[in-house]
Amino acid sequence: MTTSNKKDPVIVIVQLTGGNDYLNTVIPYNNSLYKDYRPSVNIDEEKVLKINDEIGFHPAMNDLHKMYQDGNVAVIHGVGYENSPRSHFRSMDIWHTCEPEKLGTEGWLGRAVKQIDPHKQNVVTAVSMGASLYRALVAPDVPVATVENLDNYGLLTDISPQDKRTRVLDRYKKMYSPMIGSGPVMDFLGQTGLDAIKGADILNVAPSKYSSSVEYADNSISKKLKGIAQIHLANLGTRVFYCDLGSFDTHADQLSTHDRLWTSASRAIRDFFDDLESHDEAENVTMFLFSEFGRRVYDNGAGTDHGAGGVCLAIGPNVKGGEYGNYPSMLESKLDQGDLVPDIDFRSVYTTLIEDWMNLDPIPIVGGQFEKPEFIIK
Repeated sequence: MTTSNKKDPVIVIVQLTGGNDYLNTVIPYNNSLYKDYRPSVNIDEEKVLKINDEIGFHPAMNDLHKMYQDGNVAVIHGVGYENSPRSHFRSMDIWHTCEPEKLGTEGWLGRAVKQIDPHKQNVVTAVSMGASLYRALVAPDVPVATVENLDNYGLLTDISPQDKRTRVLDRYKKMYSPMIGSGPVMDFLGQTGLDAIKGADILNVAPSKYSSSVEYADNSISKKLKGIAQIHLANLGTRVFYCDLGSFDTHADQLSTHDRLWTSASRAIRDFFDDLESHDEAENVTMFLFSEFGRRVYDNGAGTDHGAGGVCLAIGPNVKGGEYGNYPSMLESKLDQGDLVPDIDFRSVYTTLIEDWMNLDPIPIVGGQFEKPEFIIK
């Protein structure tokens, strides 16, 4: 199925916060080195959900495995960048800003939203589902609606008409101006507040418009994806959604933690697409899953430590399902400080999403030209 000319492409980013373990997500079950490196933190071969004769999904990913068999999941191997710092904060900053060599100031999706809506005609072009705004969405003069709970989302919603609410924000600016000063900073705070009010007013209608037979599970990722579905189905013009799931920082107790996280993620993603499909609103949505890095090849007895190369997943009816890139070599001589070496630059994957899916110019967003894996149906 290809995108309708009447519907703009929508992207949903799911950030797997903490460093998802590549080897136990897409498992090289037929490689004898796997259990040599992982005597304690491994998945039995008979439990692996086979992709082919060499690799398979974690057993908790049953719903995603079925979607893969239907041709709607792309597995992108060995994604990362050179000289991984193996730091959560720096690695995530690199993924968010596309700046591996220096500290970035703008998020890649913030730059994308600037292209989509350069005149800020829709303050909910981008929606961040969670307690805070993800840096990938941050850019000057780019409004982003940040929603923790859509059912009670709002800002000064009991104050009307609009001019009264504007006066409240003006008093807020004056209250804080002695500490912050006047000028561009205060103007930014005032405009941010006005944008937030507009976003709250727009998004408030989504739950009341929503009706579905899909029963989402009672967990964090299911609630976030249900909220995204509600906003998407309300046809509010949102083009970029962002949420996260974690923590995948499994230094200890990895087997049970990883199982729990992928059980909730796999079902939530299946429910999300079932929900959209039941409303005939899935054909213009692509989902992308990533983590800031993979984990060490060797286990530590109870878990795994910070690594380098990782795996990404692209999901949706416009995804050309299958494998992209090669599984990194597990030979000792091919490892980098005990880690899988990434073969695909993450900006190459972004380029595919930006150019082939969102129909935008990728060069100013990712900071250059990168060879792209062809996982989007054209």
